[in-house]
Order: sequence, then C-alpha cells, then structure tokens
Amino acid sequence: MQRIGFIGLGLMGEPMAANLVKAGYELYVYDRNQEQMDALAALGATAVENGRAAAEASDVILTMLPNSPHVKEVVLGESGVLEGVKDGQFFVDMSSIAPLAAQEVSEALAAKGVVSFDAPVSGGVEKAKAGTLAFMVGGPEEHFDAVKPILEVMAGSVTLVGPIGAGQTTKLVNQMIVAANIAVIAEAMTLGKKAGVDPERIFKAIRGGLAASQCLEDKAPRMFAGNFEPGFRIDLHTKDLANALETSRNLHTAVPLTAQLMEMMQALTNDGHDGLDHGGLALFYEKLNSLSLVND
Repeated sequence: MQRIGFIGLGLMGEPMAANLVKAGYELYVYDRNQEQMDALAALGATAVENGRAAAEASDVILTMLPNSPHVKEVVLGESGVLEGVKDGQFFVDMSSIAPLAAQEVSEALAAKGVVSFDAPVSGGVEKAKAGTLAFMVGGPEEHFDAVKPILEVMAGSVTLVGPIGAGQTTKLVNQMIVAANIAVIAEAMTLGKKAGVDPERIFKAIRGGLAASQCLEDKAPRMFAGNFEPGFRIDLHTKDLANALETSRNLHTAVPLTAQLMEMMQALTNDGHDGLDHGGLALFYEKLNSLSLVND
C-alpha cells in the first residue's frame, strides 16, 4: 500500500487524514498546529517536521490548505515539498485555490519528475468525517488510476474533469452555485416570513418540487434554528469567491451575481460573522429586513 504524506490538518484535513489512517494507509502528517498532529499520531500516523520530510517519507503527497499562498509556501518555500520529492512521485492538492496557482505548482513539481493533480472537494466537515466528499480532479488521465483509490477512501464521488487546473475551475463553479443557492433560500424565506407564512412550512411544501436542492435540505433547517456552527465557514467561501472573481477578470468573463454575493459576504465579515457557516448568509437578510428566520 502506498505511503502518504498529508499536509494540512485543519477543519477538513484532520477527518480526511483520519479516514486514510483507518483504511490502513501509512501516513506521514504535517501541520503547524502540534495538537492536530498529535491527534493523528494517536490514530497511528507519523508526525513529521515539515513539507520536505513528508515528501521524503511518502509515495504520494496530499495537501489540504486554506488558499493559494499557503500551498505555494508549503510546496515551493523553504523546507517545502519540492525539496524532498523524487522522480515518480505523485502530488495531489485537495485545497481550493486559484487555477493558475495550481498550474504554477504543477510545473515546478514536473521539473523534478512529479505527476500532479488538483483535486478540490465539496461537502463540508460532515462529509469529510463520513468519507463522502465530492472530488473534482484535474490532471493527466493516464496517471489518474494511481491516485483515485486514495481519494475514494475520502469520497462519495471522484471525477476527473480535465487537465491540471480544471479541478480548481470546477470547484469555483461549484462555489458560485452554492453561494447563490444559499442566498436565494435566505432571501425567499425572508419574503415568506414577511408575508406572514411560517418559513418552515414553506420549506416542507417546496422541498419535494423543483426548488429542492441539497442546499435547501442542509441550510434551511439551520436558518430556522439559528444554528450557524461551521460546516464550511464564510471566510473560506469568501476566499473561493475571490478566486472566482480573479479568474473571471483574467478570462474577461462577466459574473455580476458572484460579485454581488461577494459584497454580501463582505458585509457579514464586517459584522464579525466570518467564522460562521456560510448558511449565515441568512443573517444578511435578517439585518436588511429587521426580522429573524428563527422559529418563534
């Protein structure tokens, strides 16, 4: 069985790494947070001191980090992955970053004989724990089978969508759609309550029709309970929308709805809500309309 270097044990990374250990993989983990490494070591993983050491010990290197600068630092920086890799290894970045950054990292690793994939995920913490995430993978099709079984341990679906960078582009599309879905659920439920109809009854009435969606099922009950414990935080979604807007500018593509969603999330950040679940978009509408969606 392949030895895996796993870098990034945050809200998503820790349960993803834990699932790999439980599946029997030999894991070498690195994170700046010693407590996170200790937690994985207690499960049977081996803690290492930096990205270089993780690369030296493994056949496949996985990263799960917040954004493009973090991935570039861990891979290209001092004592980074690039210093420890060898010809024939595989690198899979599961972070959500800008497509151009994914391509830059891949090119640097390719110069040392490393095959790279960008494989961002969707599903949040609950699905990370359950091992049912959706992976959107970019990279060479001829090498996909070498890493797919590893990803399947953490996934409900693993889909190759194109060459390197395509996974990140797909994730940006996913995040644009998710943000729009959550926002319109909050907006519509606000209208319903303002009109004197119980939003929870509206939810029950429409969930079996064309308005049904995973977002509706997951986020509407949270809004009615005022429960915004993070499954996926607003600050991380804001980061994804920033990458989407940067990509749209580079491609001269108009995305006015995404730009508006970004402004809404900036307002929530200004109100101190950036650490809440992205279902907290409901708070934007509650403040705007001076009402609460929480059941009385």
